[in-house]
Amino acid sequence: MTSLIRLAKSGDKEAAETLIKENSGLIWSIARRFFGRGVEAEDLYQLGCLGFLKAIEGYDESFGTRFSTYAVPKIAGEIRRFLRDDGAVKVSRSIKERANFIRQARERLNQRLGREPLLSELSAETGLSPEDIAAAEIATETPDSLQRENSDGGFTLESALGIDGMEDEVVESIALREAISMLPQKEQMLIFLRFYKGLTQDKTAKILGVSQVQVSRMEKKAIEFLRKAIA
Repeated sequence: MTSLIRLAKSGDKEAAETLIKENSGLIWSIARRFFGRGVEAEDLYQLGCLGFLKAIEGYDESFGTRFSTYAVPKIAGEIRRFLRDDGAVKVSRSIKERANFIRQARERLNQRLGREPLLSELSAETGLSPEDIAAAEIATETPDSLQRENSDGGFTLESALGIDGMEDEVVESIALREAISMLPQKEQMLIFLRFYKGLTQDKTAKILGVSQVQVSRMEKKAIEFLRKAIA
């Protein structure tokens, strides 16, 4: 693929078309994430192709990343820009409402219990599954959460995954969010509590209802999975 990228960067249209054809699955997988927002599927795909071509123009082997890793946020970014400029909402209203509902439930439990509620308690209070809670909270978190340090080591999700210094579009990329959604529900919640909320392993363990040792093992396993998923 490297030789094709070089040819496409130099203006070879045939090479660019070949690259698009070979990566159509990737482009479609990202375009599908934006279905249901009032834009035709084919139009989303074409926007994705435009982002893909911009990725070709901007890619440099010296970045030290795979081309697909660099291309994903460029493809998603092009679609997001169109949706934003067209007045579409990035996160669906239903997800935002669910996240707000969870936040209010957490605040009620905090006041009632005098501590951060356990995941099981939050689930019982809201009637939502732990998986739904994790998905809603992660979906509505801002990109700067990935640079937030946790409380017992100062690690960020960026540093844990080895993507420090990459542009914002990369760290908030669909690839990472999709990878997180593939984790078991407890590991999703662990990532949320440790890296989005910045809690210690001990506090995370209490909320999840497991031991600190289990949290440490789960975290190591989850980070390794995410690192491979976005490599």
